Amino acid sequence: MIITEVNIVPVKPKDGLIGFASLVVDDNIYLNSIAIYVKLDGSYRLLYPTKKTGMREMNIYHPINWEASKIIERAVFEKCFEIFESSNDEIQLLG
Repeated sequence: MIITEVNIVPVKPKDGLIGFASLVVDDNIYLNSIAIYVKLDGSYRLLYPTKKTGMREMNIYHPINWEASKIIERAVFEKCFEIFESSNDEIQLLG
C-alpha cells in the first residue's frame, strides 16, 4: 500500500482537534475528512469519518487491518510533524 498526496488542513484547536487530512492510496483511492487529534502526551491520533443515521453511527471508511492503519498513520503523522512541529520551532525562534 502506497500513500501519496498527503495534505493537512489545520483548524483552530478545539478539544484536541488540530486538523483534517486527505491522502491518495495506491494512486487509485482518495480519502479525506480524516480528523487529526493531539493527545495529552503530544502524540497524534486519527479518527475516520462517520455518519449518524438515526440512533446509530456508521463508519464511512477506515483501515481494516493493523498494517494499513500504521501505513496511513505514518504518512499523516510525518506530514503533521513537518507542519506543526516546524511552526512551533519558528514560534520559539521568534519568541
